[in-house]
Amino acid sequence: MRIVMRDQFERHLEDFHVGDVIEHWPGRTITEYANEAFCLATMNHQPLHLDAEYARASSYGRILVNGMLVFSVAVGLSVAGMSGKIVANLGYDKVVHRAPVFLGDTIYAESEVQTVRPSQSRPETGIVGVETRVRNQRSEVVLTFQRTFLAFRKGAGPNT
Repeated sequence: MRIVMRDQFERHLEDFHVGDVIEHWPGRTITEYANEAFCLATMNHQPLHLDAEYARASSYGRILVNGMLVFSVAVGLSVAGMSGKIVANLGYDKVVHRAPVFLGDTIYAESEVQTVRPSQSRPETGIVGVETRVRNQRSEVVLTFQRTFLAFRKGAGPNT
């Protein structure tokens, strides 16, 4: 089932079903400011991300957006629709940068539920595994990754 999520923070373990594809909305346009601020905040001074002249002489011909920014934004895009009230993120795996992202590109994300199971050690929770695909405005897949998180069961957790 394809689900478009807009500002829902109330998902519980029972709301996830293997095969569901959750479209995260809205997308995010990556600005020069966002790229520079992220690079500076994370001490990543790779000239492909910050130096227009250096980047112009590269095989890309222009500034390349920091891949960790793309990854971070993609995770952020998924919070409202998937993990706004989870217990914890458990892990990120198989992060693959499939195509470059450039300044001014807009990225969109969707997550497919891969696994859902009750937690063996915490009966009020369960573990959800998803694969997230990130596309640019031309529908090209630019990033994929897998993620697992601990979700509350219905009736458990804060504000239930």
